[in-house]
Amino acid sequence: MSSSNGMLQAWSWADDGKTLVLQEITQNPPGFNIGIAHMEGDWKWEPLLQEEHEERQPQVSPDGKWLAYTSDEEGKLEVYIRPFPEVGRAKQKVSTDGGNNPLWSTNGDVLYYRDQDAIMAVTVESDPDLKLGNPSMLFRGPYDTSESNVGASWNIHPDGKRFLMMKQASTAEDGSELVFRKKINIVLNWFEELEERVPVD
Repeated sequence: MSSSNGMLQAWSWADDGKTLVLQEITQNPPGFNIGIAHMEGDWKWEPLLQEEHEERQPQVSPDGKWLAYTSDEEGKLEVYIRPFPEVGRAKQKVSTDGGNNPLWSTNGDVLYYRDQDAIMAVTVESDPDLKLGNPSMLFRGPYDTSESNVGASWNIHPDGKRFLMMKQASTAEDGSELVFRKKINIVLNWFEELEERVPVD
């Protein structure tokens, strides 16, 4: 997908299942913006956040009321929350010392984000007003922390207790880094294959 000034990348669905939140990578000047597109009727790109600094990696809360995203407005990437879709009404900073790639818990009461090799968590209360807890570190690990412009490099299991992470490239015995092409394998009809390999009487 493309806009008049760059490329659009789908990033998150609103709770209505009909509104797609996108990240725009602009060419002139180079940068990142956030907008939406409605999947019903005439498809049209509508900018939400289009400022001098970068806004990227938008994630809508499960109840559809809040937008978490990453911005470099303070000089380095940090995580922020705004009301959705009325993003101009307010703004709160979530991270305190750098952060990116925000993800909501399945019920929206926690916002997770990455700070280098650390996974951070912030409690979120939104009734009646938005109230954020202090960031706390859940765990660290040698997981892929490279910036991705095509989607998050991690995700949360629906049970809210497990995370899907991408490992960093392995290192050879001589200390040199082994470079692997990142890929995801999807296995279909795995139960039928299991029955063939392990017959059940």
